[in-house]
Amino acid sequence: MSVETTVNTDLGPGIVVRGSRLPGVFSSPDMSMMLVVLLWGSNFAIIKASLKEVAPLTFTGLRFSLATVLLLGLLRWREGSLALPRGNFLRMLWLGLIGNTGYQILFVHGLARTTSANGSLIISSTPIIVALAGSLIGLERINRYIIIGMSLAFSGILIVMLNRGASVSSDTLTGDLLVLGSSFCWAIYVLGMRAVSHEISPLKATTYTLVTGMPGLLLIGLPGIVTTDWSEVSSVAIGGILYSSIFALVVCYLLHNRAVRLIGGVRTTIYGCIIPVVAALVAWPMLGERPNAAQAMGAALIISGVVISGRKPRGQ
Repeated sequence: MSVETTVNTDLGPGIVVRGSRLPGVFSSPDMSMMLVVLLWGSNFAIIKASLKEVAPLTFTGLRFSLATVLLLGLLRWREGSLALPRGNFLRMLWLGLIGNTGYQILFVHGLARTTSANGSLIISSTPIIVALAGSLIGLERINRYIIIGMSLAFSGILIVMLNRGASVSSDTLTGDLLVLGSSFCWAIYVLGMRAVSHEISPLKATTYTLVTGMPGLLLIGLPGIVTTDWSEVSSVAIGGILYSSIFALVVCYLLHNRAVRLIGGVRTTIYGCIIPVVAALVAWPMLGERPNAAQAMGAALIISGVVISGRKPRGQ
């Protein structure tokens, strides 16, 4: 059964199509976040394949540069003006530096010094950080369903990651702390986007946080971009760069930041708990990494937790 809704904005967050009738799925932030989960979950295997030929910092600098150019073009096309309302540039600057430059640098260097299982487990703690910080500063309201849902989802992630070899070790402590730092960066970014004035569309806010966050990433990736012999890079790796730029950054950032405004930072980030499930399913045919029964049980807990967290207490 097809459900349609008349909307003023929904070919994408911040993209206005007045008086159009679009499928209801586009107007649902929860369904949008499921698309984000699918795209981000698939991105792990795609990046892993690309990094066999392109250095991590080169890959990151290139994809953020491409995504920034695409978003600027989209913003100009859809809204006509690139100008920010007065008094908002500094907020966009620190959100871009923390949520993009800081997050990416800490995560890439952290992952190089710890295991992928540890990194995934630590990153999955982000919804808890967002919930605690958001409730303390009055941006997020935490109810019993969110608490139960987060508990179930994190328990499922713990099962999946421990099964993959996550552990505490002095050998990985530096990397673990760097990845934890990246989680805090992302939590600050999510809560900061939640507080952005509604005078700024999600499209414009997303674009400017990439504009301000991209230069640092381009700077550290530039040596590799210049020295790489691109004629030797396969179409698979180039395709990975394009996918990671267009879908994992442009599309996902727009949908994610729109959802933060509509359903809050906590519910939005809880969807991220499903990403390891999607990543494992995609890695099965692409990388030959077959999931086992324990991972399936963990996946069931994660999905149950996300569903429960979306429930509203009576009276709301």
